[in-house]
This record gives sequence, structure tokens and C-alpha cells, in this order.
Amino acid sequence: MTRKILVVLSEYGYWGEELIGPLDVIDEHGYEATFLTPTGKRPYALPPSKEPGFFDPPLDKVVVDEYYARKTTEVDDSGRLANPLNLEAWFPERPYFNSTNFGHALEEYYTKRDACWKELEQYDALLMVGGSGPMIDMCNNIRLHDVILGFLAQGKLIAAECYAVTTLAFARDFTERKSIIWGKHVTGHAIEYDWHDGTGVLGIDHNFKWAFYPLEFILRDATGPAGQFHGGVGRTISTILDYPFLSGRSTQDSRLVGELMVQVLEHGLRRYGW
Repeated sequence: MTRKILVVLSEYGYWGEELIGPLDVIDEHGYEATFLTPTGKRPYALPPSKEPGFFDPPLDKVVVDEYYARKTTEVDDSGRLANPLNLEAWFPERPYFNSTNFGHALEEYYTKRDACWKELEQYDALLMVGGSGPMIDMCNNIRLHDVILGFLAQGKLIAAECYAVTTLAFARDFTERKSIIWGKHVTGHAIEYDWHDGTGVLGIDHNFKWAFYPLEFILRDATGPAGQFHGGVGRTISTILDYPFLSGRSTQDSRLVGELMVQVLEHGLRRYGW
């Protein structure tokens, strides 16, 4: 039976290598990738991630090589991402606490969400692709949080890259309010590698300068005293698997994230990188 991966992409720009790296591996192993965006709009790569030789100031080095620039452009120009699933039309939104008939509305919400979770049974793993775009429409998207909780309830692999790792910190059961990565080991953008200038997203003509939030601090708080944030500062790769969570710090982890997904699904790997 063909394995199916649900791949979530921002409508405000994903980083090319962070899709292509794991997607190459998914394709090589004959897996089926199904794409999902917050409102069903076609996703596009952030322009710098299609630019060979693009220089990253915080890392003080080139982060886009010829291969990933070409492959990102090929996928962006193809029809492969043309018709993603629409998260907004699929999963219900939790009602406001002070909305009319909140009790009944909450019951309806849970009933619809349970039906959506049933539909998630067809997928073997969840992959959330990073870049600056996810900071706008993925990280605090409560519908996406419910997708994550659905995979968690089914004991399935949940992978996130770069700033999309924030969704793991924010996705919480509405009644318990506790971080799902409490006591877990994860990686993410270390403060040393955060941008001080030039942060931008598709569709908004503005330089936001620094990243919208320091992800390292969020993850340190979310994992708690029994868990750990691994920044991997000074190391080329920082990829952490603490099942069911697989997190990759940035672009260079992308291919390894895909390879580890295969190791989890095919060979039962449960721990890596710590």
C-alpha cells in the first residue's frame, strides 16, 4: 500500500529547499504527497529560495545552491501545487467563548472535528514546511492545530521545519492548555541565526526587519524542564526526532528530515539527534 504524506504549505511563501528536500525523498520512495494550504490558495516559493547563490546574513554564507534553486523553480512552475486541499473548508473553527449558544456550538465543533480526524486516517505522516510565510498563516492557525492534534491522537509522525516548528508549541488541547511538546526534545531557529533585517513574505510589500518572534524562547518554554530545545549552534545540521515529533532547524536539515521520515515509517525509528 502506498504511503501518504499530508504536506502543509503557507500561502505567504514557503522556503524552496524545505519543500524540495523532503519531497525528493518522498518521491524516491514512491510515497504520495497531498498538499494543504490554509484557505486552498496555490502556494508559491519565496523568491530568494529560487535564487542560486542567495547569501544569508545571519549564517554569513550562501544557502541556495544550483540544484535547489532549479528544483524549486521547476515545482513552482509546474502544476503540482495548483490544487491544494483547503484547510478552512475542511476543518471547523472553534467557536468564540462568548458566542451565542456556545455550549451547543462547541458540541457541533467537536463532532465535526472528530469526522475530520477520521479522514486523517488515510495519511501516514504530517509534514509542515517552513520559511517566513508560516509565521503569518500556519503557526497560530487553530485549524492547523487541530490537524496536528488529530495526527497526535492517532500516534502518527508529525514533522516540522524552520519556523513551522512553532505550530508544535502552539497546538494544544483546548481543555488542558498544555504544550504537546512538554517534556520532548525539539530543534528550531536558534536566536543566533535569527534575522535582524530583511524578513519578508509573499503578498506584503514590507520589510519586517527581524523575525516576528524568537522561536528559540518559545520552544524552550514549551518543552519545559523535562524536555529540551536543541539549537545546534555552530553545527551544520540540527534535526531532532523525539517521536512522534520530528523537527528540522533550517534549510540544510530538509533532505535529512525526509530521510528520517522514511526511517520512522519503514523501520520504526523513534529517536535521533540527541
